Amino acid sequence: MKLSIRFVKEHGNLKKERIVLKALESIDVGNYMVADTTYMDEGEVSNKLRHTFWIPDKEVDKGDLVVIYTKEGNDSTKSNESGNKTHFFYWGLERTIWNKEEDAAAIFSIADWFSKKV
Repeated sequence: MKLSIRFVKEHGNLKKERIVLKALESIDVGNYMVADTTYMDEGEVSNKLRHTFWIPDKEVDKGDLVVIYTKEGNDSTKSNESGNKTHFFYWGLERTIWNKEEDAAAIFSIADWFSKKV
């Protein structure tokens, strides 16, 4: 995996709730999807995904941060003092999703996919 989950911050607070990811290599983050799920017995993650966010296409450099807010907002990028960048995305939801202790964040690499109109 070339994108790692650093942490979920301010869970349960819609104005500030966000997941912070870090690029371990230079990548297109549009090849990744984030989801919330729960833990089951003995620390196993459930396969029941409740909300998913397919990150928009964007080239990011190794060491850049990707911050996804649960709320609505406008995507943006800022330069950091370290020389890396932080890329901000917004899920566009009206309520929090990581608001219970048994909640879990999951990330999926989806570089290859297919769709068909129903």
